[in-house]
Amino acid sequence: MDDKVSFTDALDGLTEFWSQRVLAEANGTLIKVAKGTGSTRWHSHDDQDETFIVIDGDLTVQLRDRDVVMSAGDVFVVPRGVEHCPMSATEARFIILGTSVTSNAAGGKPDWSMGGGNPA
Repeated sequence: MDDKVSFTDALDGLTEFWSQRVLAEANGTLIKVAKGTGSTRWHSHDDQDETFIVIDGDLTVQLRDRDVVMSAGDVFVVPRGVEHCPMSATEARFIILGTSVTSNAAGGKPDWSMGGGNPA
């Protein structure tokens, strides 16, 4: 990749909450943007950590033993194998860092989005 990328433009282009768009790859790490409201399913990633960087809004990463409340500018790393459930009462925009297998069919998206779309 030899061109700059706009986080704002990429986020504005997302039409489905909790979907991810890959902006770049560096040394095996994917740099992705996502936006969400509501929550995803509880899930974990057995093969890697997952990093959340909030750009705009508030994002809570629920863990089984605590909630990590994040605002714009905050960073949190979910260690591999740890169950988590990202959620937001209002639209949150964030960056996700992980390898190419961060998202999976069983987790990372809310039930209503499995067929595509946004919450009612």
